[in-house]
Amino acid sequence: MPITNRQVLFAISSISFALIAVALYLQHIMEMRPCPLCVIQRYMFLAIGVFSLVGAISGKVRAWTILALLGAIGGLATVGKHLYVIANPGFSCGIDPMETMLNKIPSAVYLPGVFRADGLCEGATDAILGLAIPQWSALWFVVLTVLLGWVLVRALRRTPA
Repeated sequence: MPITNRQVLFAISSISFALIAVALYLQHIMEMRPCPLCVIQRYMFLAIGVFSLVGAISGKVRAWTILALLGAIGGLATVGKHLYVIANPGFSCGIDPMETMLNKIPSAVYLPGVFRADGLCEGATDAILGLAIPQWSALWFVVLTVLLGWVLVRALRRTPA
């Protein structure tokens, strides 16, 4: 029996939520403070997870996959900037207007343990299995983008012309 788009979307959603759980573990147990770019990446993983889950449950695969794909592309752009910051010492996104703005969003105010940014972007260099956290994030955004693109192409092919 072939894998359905809905099954793939459920898997994508599960992966996205698991990655947020890992980020929360690193923050609260390993005491790694998230920077503004880390928090934006959390929002993008959350968007991917929610949109994929809604698409899988509702059966409206195309529309929700497009939204999830936009989240994945936004995540790729964000993690690209994060990797640039790490690769260029002296370039920072630390305490700046972006952090202040992010910390005033209602989700950061009401769920500071998840969405409050108070770390430094250039400090995210601790390695886990040989890769820094932003490198892992980049890898997962690429994987999710490819999977979402594959689902979208499959969904578009099934549409009568």
